[in-house]
Amino acid sequence: MKKNSFKIFKILISVFFLWFLFHSIYLIIDGISDEGKKADLAVILGSKVNEDGTLSERLEKRLESGIELYKSRRIKKILVSGGLGKEGFYEGTKMKEFLVSKGIPDSVIVVDNKGDNTRATVENTLELRSKMNFNSIVVVSQYFHVTRTKKLFKDQGFDNVSSVSPAYFEWRDLYSILREFPAYYTQ
Repeated sequence: MKKNSFKIFKILISVFFLWFLFHSIYLIIDGISDEGKKADLAVILGSKVNEDGTLSERLEKRLESGIELYKSRRIKKILVSGGLGKEGFYEGTKMKEFLVSKGIPDSVIVVDNKGDNTRATVENTLELRSKMNFNSIVVVSQYFHVTRTKKLFKDQGFDNVSSVSPAYFEWRDLYSILREFPAYYTQ
């Protein structure tokens, strides 16, 4: 009896590992893919603002992707979303300052300083839909994060969503890929 239980356990572990592996491969491929679609709005998700008020390199790279989308006329407006970080800065406000300093008109940037997490960003964005009159979105975040973000928009009935991610990779991504697996299925 114990031998059968151990065999079943090994099969279950193998199935779980394969599920994780295939999910992670899909997440990476989807995350680095850019279909080149145009959209009414880019939604740039926040990330760490340093203690001195400068942006983390990861966040700068996201914003640079948004700038490129705007300058290449793939988007009309930009929504920056993030919460109040433990460093004492509102991510959305700091993101807007960066975009304006790089020549993006103030009038095309909308700030969401209540996007404390991915779900909040999605909900806050969709609450602005009638006011901002958008029908399509490009999500801008790290490659490991965009698949879940697009899923959350689709779960809310908003299907016209694509994504762009910066060509920026760091060792921390390994942890983030691990974290995204349960987050994808629980959020």
